[in-house]
Amino acid sequence: MVNQSGGDSEDSTSPRAAGCRTRRRTMSGGRAEHHLLTTKTGKKIYTKGRPPWYDKKGKSLKHPFVIGVCGGSASGKTTVAEKIVERLGIPWVTILSMDSFYKVLTPEEIKAAHESRYNFDGPNAFDFDLLYEVLKRLREGKSVDVPVYDFNTHSRDPNSKMMYGADVLIFEGILAFHDERIKNLMDMKVFVDTDGDLRLARRIVRDVTDRGRDIDGIMEQYFTFVKPAFDKYIAPCMDSADLIVPRGGENDVAIDMIVQNVMAQLVERGYDRNQNNRDRHDLVRDDLPDCLPENLFILKETPQVKGLVTFVRDRETSRDNHIFYSDRLMRILIEECMNHMPYKDVEIEMAGGRKTIGKRKDAQICGLPIMRAGECMETALRSIVKDCVIGKILIQTNETTFDPELHYIRLPPHITRYKVIIMDATVTTGSAAMMAIRVLLDHDVKEEDIFVASLLMGQQGAHALAYAFPKVKLITTAMDHQMTENCYLIPGMGNFGDRYYGTGLEQDMDEPFDM
Repeated sequence: MVNQSGGDSEDSTSPRAAGCRTRRRTMSGGRAEHHLLTTKTGKKIYTKGRPPWYDKKGKSLKHPFVIGVCGGSASGKTTVAEKIVERLGIPWVTILSMDSFYKVLTPEEIKAAHESRYNFDGPNAFDFDLLYEVLKRLREGKSVDVPVYDFNTHSRDPNSKMMYGADVLIFEGILAFHDERIKNLMDMKVFVDTDGDLRLARRIVRDVTDRGRDIDGIMEQYFTFVKPAFDKYIAPCMDSADLIVPRGGENDVAIDMIVQNVMAQLVERGYDRNQNNRDRHDLVRDDLPDCLPENLFILKETPQVKGLVTFVRDRETSRDNHIFYSDRLMRILIEECMNHMPYKDVEIEMAGGRKTIGKRKDAQICGLPIMRAGECMETALRSIVKDCVIGKILIQTNETTFDPELHYIRLPPHITRYKVIIMDATVTTGSAAMMAIRVLLDHDVKEEDIFVASLLMGQQGAHALAYAFPKVKLITTAMDHQMTENCYLIPGMGNFGDRYYGTGLEQDMDEPFDM
């Protein structure tokens, strides 16, 4: 686990370590908390992304299955967690380590820690209130900022880690079962029971090899803090466990039992591991109302707007002209978006000295382009809203299941203070925009503060978004009412990103599947 005295992320800044090799790991979080974990069989498992978690109404589809893994220092908790993930064969998991939730130490406590006199293995070393809130939000499918603990300075790094819930959430720590609130959030509790001598031997090898510690210091800490804490706080946690795993990661039988139980529970919750047979057209609603949604706003088809849309649609338009006319159309689109923002009355004094009442924007604006086609609209937004801020979100379609998957997001601090404009060149089925909206809602942005701006929307996608999020305003320059069986809009705009950035084949102007 973590820490200088008893965790798996032990510090080596004590005087005894002077002159020894530099410690390899100084920040909280295990190797399983990286963005992508590759198992021994070569399977890719995303540990920070987000699977589909909503239905066609934008409602929650399922809750993650929460597994708590508890055990002494160097007992093999991380190994057990990774083997569970590997054998489940589920591509989206979140692995949270208790390492990240050590309390920030006072100057006196930091001095004691550097001298190996601070107990990192007792309950008082952890911020259980913060840990509970983080686990609760993850279980609800919300975004969380997970602190990063710096074991050199014994403080929290200013750059936290953003994490999301997933199909399976694994929380591992030496005191994972200590707090009753946290224990009640778990669907399965696993205790890794490894012989004390073996745990001590592992600590010695690990700390000498990886952390440059000397054996005397290791033994002193073990008998002063680690072993007493295990006997008093950790060992009693076995009474709360649903399953005890002797020998840790070496116990293949126990791990297989865990995996079978988890899969059975996931199936009961509606998880379908064979969903790769879904048809693309199943993603689209067939029962469309006759009238357009009330929260959909289509630009008035003036001769100028119609002329610009014509240039953008025309496959014979050169790339230079495509960029020029697209940029003009995007500016008009953003100008329309600004008509839907709040304004306040202000009194101004004119050049002649007379006073009059005017209007000024009364909201902060954040643009959130869906990479990469949505990034084309950034320049238009910046040219119109001088003080806007820009976020980023990357949503890619799973080529097997056709589901949108969140791979990257960057939002400004205090995102709840902004009116957020989600920008994408085209909205076909609405799945990517729907995921972007759900991500913002997970970050506590109000639904009425979200706008979707797109050059072209499909009727099916617009209805799907309006049905799921009636308070979100949808703004577009044109709408297509037909779609092929492969979810291409008719007549569409081709692959807008390829045409704009010049990355597509000249002779291939068919619009690919783009949600």
